[in-house]
Amino acid sequence: MNKLTVSLSPHVHSGDSIERNMYGVLIALIPALLCSFYYFGLGAILVTLVSVASCLFFEWAINKYLLKNPKNTVRDGSAIITGVLLAMNLPSNLPLWIVILGALFAIGVVKMTFGGLGCNLFNPALAGRAFLLISFPVQMTTWPKPLQGFATIDGETAATPLALLKHISQVSAEDLNGIDMANGFDSLKMLVGDTGGSMGEVCEVAILIGLAYMLWKRIITWHIPVSIIATAAVCFGLLHLADPAQFANPKFELVSGGLLLGAVFMATDYVTSPMSKKGQIIYGCAIGFLTVVIRTWGAYPEGMSFAILIMNAFTPLINTYCKPKRFGEVPAKK
Repeated sequence: MNKLTVSLSPHVHSGDSIERNMYGVLIALIPALLCSFYYFGLGAILVTLVSVASCLFFEWAINKYLLKNPKNTVRDGSAIITGVLLAMNLPSNLPLWIVILGALFAIGVVKMTFGGLGCNLFNPALAGRAFLLISFPVQMTTWPKPLQGFATIDGETAATPLALLKHISQVSAEDLNGIDMANGFDSLKMLVGDTGGSMGEVCEVAILIGLAYMLWKRIITWHIPVSIIATAAVCFGLLHLADPAQFANPKFELVSGGLLLGAVFMATDYVTSPMSKKGQIIYGCAIGFLTVVIRTWGAYPEGMSFAILIMNAFTPLINTYCKPKRFGEVPAKK
């Protein structure tokens, strides 16, 4: 005789899981990661391996020995993503012991202290980068030149396009509206990644390929990345129209630095971004605006990381005031 089995919802499962989405993000990161290996060689590979191994070890050790968690979460893929994203926000010539410190802060302080995956307020990889940038400003802003072809570690360094722009008070509005060709940074070269910078901000085409994959697989939606990029483009465009000799054109700003990396892989983090579509657009627009403000008037040439961390703190508030409509809810009569 068949018995009726009663269980809690959901009764129909979509097939989504933490592991599926996390490893889907890792697949989307492969093009950008391979480009960083190509341009920065052995240094990029070592930094990535040490970062991922350190994040996995610290999450395993904290779960086992401090939290006494019988179900260790080290296999869900989130620690691997943190390790990869942390590495992609670092220079490929960074001393490995500093990379380990960044992984310890990202996993041990930002993630596990709050209770692990799903409980952390800030993006662990970005918080780890911010911690290292404040603690080791010289090492974190010493950028190697692209090597190309999986070459060995090279000691030659160069300024990033954004760092160079920060130190120029007046530029010619005739050379691609201000800076690109005048300093050897044409937009095509920056788009394919042949410029100095952190490992993940060099090849914008690879990042866009990852975005297309995640949209195709429905791992993320368009709301956050599109709202960030659109807001930044409009704001940079207005500044450039107001004073072309003082402000770079929006094309330069969009393909330089970590704007695309942050918009696609950092700001879209499930835990630290709003849940509703309306909230995601507000969140994305605010990140884009803050990035423009920090880059233009702040002390740092890059503002994406700080903009995302600031808006991470506002995510609970956005979730409170941008709740989706309840199923079956009848609007109140006026």
